[in-house]
Amino acid sequence: MTEPTTRPKSRTLRILVAELVGTMILIVGGPGTAIFTNFVGVNVGPLGVAFAFGLSLLCAAYLFGHISGCHINPAVTLAMWALRRTPSRELPAYFIGQILGALIGGALIWAIVETGDNGGGVKLVRKTLFSGASNGYGSHSPGKFELGAVIIAEVLFTALFVLVIVGTTRTSMIPGFAAIPIGLMLTLVHLISIPIDNTSVNPVRSLSTAVFADSWALEQIWVFIVFPIIGGLIAAGIWMFVTTPEDG
Repeated sequence: MTEPTTRPKSRTLRILVAELVGTMILIVGGPGTAIFTNFVGVNVGPLGVAFAFGLSLLCAAYLFGHISGCHINPAVTLAMWALRRTPSRELPAYFIGQILGALIGGALIWAIVETGDNGGGVKLVRKTLFSGASNGYGSHSPGKFELGAVIIAEVLFTALFVLVIVGTTRTSMIPGFAAIPIGLMLTLVHLISIPIDNTSVNPVRSLSTAVFADSWALEQIWVFIVFPIIGGLIAAGIWMFVTTPEDG
């Protein structure tokens, strides 16, 4: 009697699904916290939102890190590609999963908000809630920071965030601990930069709220696509310069 054979699962499909679900967790946890607490009139403030993002990433990383590395961020994926940790043939799976996960996460928040009569107070309209959680500059910045300041912030904080990721996922790092400093770094980045532009450092995070917000969010989204990617590539360049092949 022969043993039944199982067809090996496609690595590409596994990456796509892992990135999709991981990104969805980040969106529901991060922007979702800001939107739902505002919906019921309880603003948890920058501290609460920052921890929501950090905890979401930490949990997603422990869940899917062994499958895809849990990039859930195109800037991270491109940095890993530049460092030759992610092969070119896998890039479409990462990007498609991240974009779909962000859109699905945003759509789930939208569906809850649209059907969620909380029975008290003034119900805020969907666009107001999503606009409040979107990234912006000028009059749409929480601190009214202009474009130049936002560009510097996105490049700087994405680069620092990605450096922590590549450093804590090196081969010489103790296995199983990378998610903790990575999640804490994302929390720190949000604590610093929420007043500047509501913190992107992730193009698909910006996309997830912009598509449901007022039109200005999509008009300004180019900033939060271009400059986090530049920051991620700068981080990859710094890492290549300061490390040796033995450092991973």
